[in-house]
Amino acid sequence: MTTAAPERTALPPLGRVCLTRAGVELKEFFRQRESVVFTLVFPVILLLGLGAVLDYDLGTGVDFPQYFMAGVITAGIVGASLQNMAIHIAGERSDGTLKSLRGTPMPASAYFAGKVVQVLAVAVATIALLLLVGVLVYGIDLPSGADWLTFTWVSVLGAAACTLLGIVVSTLARNGRSASATVTPIALVLEFVSGVFLPFDQVPGWLQDVAAVFPVKWLAQGLRSVFLPDALAAREPAGSWELGTVALVLGLWCVAGLVLCAATFRWQDREG
Repeated sequence: MTTAAPERTALPPLGRVCLTRAGVELKEFFRQRESVVFTLVFPVILLLGLGAVLDYDLGTGVDFPQYFMAGVITAGIVGASLQNMAIHIAGERSDGTLKSLRGTPMPASAYFAGKVVQVLAVAVATIALLLLVGVLVYGIDLPSGADWLTFTWVSVLGAAACTLLGIVVSTLARNGRSASATVTPIALVLEFVSGVFLPFDQVPGWLQDVAAVFPVKWLAQGLRSVFLPDALAAREPAGSWELGTVALVLGLWCVAGLVLCAATFRWQDREG
């Protein structure tokens, strides 16, 4: 008499698995108070601090806080995506979390989808807080009309591109202990050369060329287009906002990021 083989339990649809993983990622992030405070509050401190002490002559009636709004939102998105993502993934790789997840039936795509959803949620919260503080403290002029659409797609594409770049950068850290020291300088350098903390036309030309290779520069440029008058587009390298190029470069970075993630991602740290 033969015994029938036990039936395998069918996995839920991929979409449901991704949503479940996204919920787990959000819960884990908001339970880490230090990360929440740093990710959400640090950009606000930048806005309040630099907006109060810096006073560039921008012309056309634009004060520095209005100009800096695009930069500080870029910094917030980079902090929530590239920086936070790279550090957290390196930690999960080092403490064995990734190795354990790899041994489950969960598709790898669900893990990455959960990370992207987490980043988008945190980025939205950060942007909302910055806009609130900017309006209440500095009287920032918010986007209007179609500028809100531009603001949305630039932010979403930029966050997605920086998230994928962060996943790639996470592989540079030898382990979780060295992640912050490895990732933070990379994020800060990209922000400085991309005109996040100062007008981009004050960045040396060769550094502008370096910045143009990475998504942070294009994210900041796209956001400047919705917070600044068209007259200031003349100060951009091409003399315009180049929104078509912004969309193209950020889109290409999303595709390239996926390829780089597939080629470089490790489920265990180097010491393992």
